[in-house]
Amino acid sequence: MFDRGIELKTPAQLDVMRHAGLVVGRTLELLRASAAAGMTTGELDAIAHDHIRSLGATSNFLGYHGFTGVICTSVNDEVVHGIPGGRVLSDGDIISIDCGAIVDGWHGDAATTIAIGEVPAEVTELMRVTEESMWRGIAAASLGGRVSDISHAIETYIDSQGDFGIVVGYTGHGIGTAMHQPPNVPNYGRPGRGPKLVKGLALAVEPMVSLGTADTRTLGDDWTVVTADGSWAAHFEHSFTLTDSGTWILTALDGGEAKLKELGIPFGGR
Repeated sequence: MFDRGIELKTPAQLDVMRHAGLVVGRTLELLRASAAAGMTTGELDAIAHDHIRSLGATSNFLGYHGFTGVICTSVNDEVVHGIPGGRVLSDGDIISIDCGAIVDGWHGDAATTIAIGEVPAEVTELMRVTEESMWRGIAAASLGGRVSDISHAIETYIDSQGDFGIVVGYTGHGIGTAMHQPPNVPNYGRPGRGPKLVKGLALAVEPMVSLGTADTRTLGDDWTVVTADGSWAAHFEHSFTLTDSGTWILTALDGGEAKLKELGIPFGGR
């Protein structure tokens, strides 16, 4: 069902989205365990391709507007949409991996940033702040609230943690029978604005944060987005929905139950 262009799902449809989300979550878990110095981003892509297929799903990234990978692999100052290929990972790098899958026409989408070996303390903190801001945004969502409640919580948390750049121009989004749907979910903004949060709405929340500027530029491949000042960036993402009993993270292996409990948010999975 669509309400003003926003797709609302039935409980049965959300169950299929959970299946797709688990494919994504398990693939990212495998990639986190596999990523190591000396590997190429293309080798990680091949691992993801085989794993998604082995779970009976298909990639929603491969071929998307001509994209040639199953995952996005964005290293160091690359923010999002890095194309997997021959780049070799080195000790001290970070790599943001964005992954998606389709099951029976329904989509899952999530991302994580991984440190390759030891990284400087400021980079570890960047990753922590980015991931935690995602969770704070999700925790701010409640039935009857507004999309910008999520945005405001992300921005407020990041600003409280130090001098970080909240990347502009790229947002979270609705998800369902397509990977990208309305409404957009910005990573900054005033609360109480935008579409209402209702049952059946599924959203992907994905803050992108840098150690420097909020500005970006796109490389000559027309995909890879880098920070304008060369500062390193992190990217985390989960897809979630709200039920009568609480919040359900469709792409987290435990449905988000442990982290939501830590934040004092009711778990709404099944």
